[in-house]
Amino acid sequence: MNFVPRVVAFCCNWCAYAGADLAGVSRCQYTPETRIIRVMCSSRVDPAMVLRCFELGADGVMVLGCHIGDCHYLKGNEEAEKRMERTREIMELLGIDERRLLLRWISASEGERFAQTADMFVSTLKELGPLKEEQNED
Repeated sequence: MNFVPRVVAFCCNWCAYAGADLAGVSRCQYTPETRIIRVMCSSRVDPAMVLRCFELGADGVMVLGCHIGDCHYLKGNEEAEKRMERTREIMELLGIDERRLLLRWISASEGERFAQTADMFVSTLKELGPLKEEQNED
């Protein structure tokens, strides 16, 4: 089976989105399965948004923000950590493997890190298989 996972990446405007942009400008090769949604802060991504992505067919969701201590809004990334932890709890209740949600910190100067993170996450999703198959097993 040639499974191509669908990945949604919520990227903080100030760091991770700029990192993704740098990856593109630097011509870093990374997997094309990732669809980027720019948000002003990683803390703006709430559990309902992540779950809606899964409902609409995403196999994995990445939430990428500023490194701790570098948040434009001071503690937004710390709030994102709390929200994603709650999201993982809900995912467990729904029978969704928590590895389908990734929270990482990527600065504007880390284009290579963005590319590596996207590749690593898609590799993990390929090992897990399609989300719909996972849910049919339960």
